[in-house]
Amino acid sequence: MIDQQIGFIGSGKMAQSIMNGMIQYGGIAPEQIHASAVTEETIDHVKEKYQVDINDDNRRVASESDILFLAVKPHVYPHVIEEIRKDINRNTIIVTIAVGVRMKDIELAFGKETKIIRSMPNTPSLVGEGMTVFCANEHVLDDEIQLIHDLFSLYGRSDQVEEKMMDAIPAISGSSPAYGYMFIEALADGAVKQGIPREEAYQYAAQALLGAAKMVLDTDKHPGELKDQVCTPGGTTIKAVDALEQNSFRGAIIQAMDKCSGK
Repeated sequence: MIDQQIGFIGSGKMAQSIMNGMIQYGGIAPEQIHASAVTEETIDHVKEKYQVDINDDNRRVASESDILFLAVKPHVYPHVIEEIRKDINRNTIIVTIAVGVRMKDIELAFGKETKIIRSMPNTPSLVGEGMTVFCANEHVLDDEIQLIHDLFSLYGRSDQVEEKMMDAIPAISGSSPAYGYMFIEALADGAVKQGIPREEAYQYAAQALLGAAKMVLDTDKHPGELKDQVCTPGGTTIKAVDALEQNSFRGAIIQAMDKCSGK
């Protein structure tokens, strides 16, 4: 059971996805969550929807939190850290979710030894199927790393890596839900073209991809092997696969990932 107080400085879409995942799927009580936001509109929305303690006082949130998510844009980090750095105690675990912000830069901004977790979550955290990859600096103790792993796992899956791998993570799990949504939309468009109603088309396509992903995770079989099991000799599936290959399906995905990683 996780009984720590959890804070969010910034309450945008990603922060709300994590909040909802924690509450709806992870057993975290709304009373354990403290958050801040800039606009009254966001404060009112988050308070009504998630029943958490939210205000516009970053310092208050920082002082009340054992685990503190910095859920603001990267360019806002220096301002926020300068504002709160005297309000966190030596055992507060700082969790970043911004792309490209390195742990050493965060510690330098705080100006003292700070426990830092650099993470990359994704929006499916909202429905308890998130993928969060993280790394930790040398000040985070082993039992605290386990705590963070357990916390992230409440609303999906979690894995720890070395920081040198973190810049590649957005392309594979952070941004990739967008590619999946585009694929579902394309499948649905093709189905509508063939006479299937739009609502049913989205349902069929989404469930098929959900099932395919679960097959990879639960069977431990190579995706290529699972693909081969669907492709009978001379059948319709292998013809569809051939059409995808001729149109650079895999190559387009790899190029998109390179762009996402800034390569």
